[in-house]
Amino acid sequence: MSTAVVLAAGLGTRMRSPLAKVLHPLLGRPMVGWIVAALREAGVDDIVVVVHHQEEAVMSALRDGGVRFVRQESPKGTGDALRCALAQLPARGPVLVTAGDTPLLQASDIRRLLDAHAASPGRLATVASFHAQDPAGYGRIDRGAGIVEHAECSPAQLAIQEVNSGLYAFEAEYLHAEVRNLAAHPPKGEYYVTDLAGRLDGGITGVASGFPASAFAGVNDKAQLADARAVLRRRVNRAWAEIGVDFADLDYASVDAAAVLLPGASVGFGAVIEGRCTIAGTVGPHCVVRNSSVGPGAVIHAGSVCDGANVASGALVGPMARLRPGAVLEEDTHVGNYVEIKNAVIRRGAKANHLSYIGDADIGEGVNVGAGTITCNYDGVHKHKTHIAKGAFIGSNTALVAPVSIGEGAIVGAGSTITQDVPADAIAIARGMQKNHEGRASQLRARQTR
Repeated sequence: MSTAVVLAAGLGTRMRSPLAKVLHPLLGRPMVGWIVAALREAGVDDIVVVVHHQEEAVMSALRDGGVRFVRQESPKGTGDALRCALAQLPARGPVLVTAGDTPLLQASDIRRLLDAHAASPGRLATVASFHAQDPAGYGRIDRGAGIVEHAECSPAQLAIQEVNSGLYAFEAEYLHAEVRNLAAHPPKGEYYVTDLAGRLDGGITGVASGFPASAFAGVNDKAQLADARAVLRRRVNRAWAEIGVDFADLDYASVDAAAVLLPGASVGFGAVIEGRCTIAGTVGPHCVVRNSSVGPGAVIHAGSVCDGANVASGALVGPMARLRPGAVLEEDTHVGNYVEIKNAVIRRGAKANHLSYIGDADIGEGVNVGAGTITCNYDGVHKHKTHIAKGAFIGSNTALVAPVSIGEGAIVGAGSTITQDVPADAIAIARGMQKNHEGRASQLRARQTR
């Protein structure tokens, strides 16, 4: 069993945002959530998150992560945050300590540090290091002097490219004995974890070197947030591609962490898959699919939006269609260009191929909904439902004023406004009588041009 402490109490003022830094989203998951997920994948079964700024929001965001929380009353550095967590730590065994703003950290990096720490019996702490092309701002790993913060480096130390990653493995006994003895650093009176991990000269602590610099890319502003999001986007997409999902481009599609893609699925250029989705079919270019399911053989054509929809096997959607929450498309249905579906069931084999709005409705099997048809479902106060039974035919430019039912096999003439139920096998026509005034068009034009 191993324990980890995630330091997530900071404000993140450089983000220039009212949202706490660790809550900024990357692919539908808060920044700190990526750290927790990596720890879980690495086999860390006990995670303590230190909170302060927007603590309730941070705790809510990690509610499903099975973590414990401790409050840092007045943030006074990383050492003080670790002191606040002491009571939550075991008496013995390894304890990982990491920041909550390095979302590119992977489970493999965590396991590597734990293995390196375990490989040196008697070692009390191990720090992960990497080589930085530009080490400015990082604490340097000076094998003779320990971890030296950038501001305190000598000219020779400034040239050192091996730097502190901020990921540590400690023995719990060491933390319980030494954290309370940390000295405050002027001028802010802050306490630093590096004072515990930087005792390199006496063999108390050690360095696990050679970690990839990319794993520890911190996120301190919106530009770095976008950079991290791009890395995660390709990482997530590539993982799905390796199990059999076809991506038009690994860099130009976005798949949230909560989405599930199945082998044989296809994701088009510029597609965005957000929230809790299950995708087994095809999501075309520049589509947005959010909290929806797309069954095997279903196709969401270019530019369509599915939000809270369930699209069954063999269904065709779009291009440029919009499925809103509660839209259910059964097998082999067709919803075409510029059709909007909201809180409605489109049953097997039914079609609405052009320019229609279907809201609060139940559309039966094999029904054909003509272009320009709308269900008038809202009377200004309440929503009402439209029922169209199996095999009915709804002519183009029809308005169905709910609540209304169209019987099985019925036909509604184009241009009708239906305000009463239509019986099964009936033909309903509800439009004004057409009158042709022959020879009058030229007379009208003549008057208009006088």
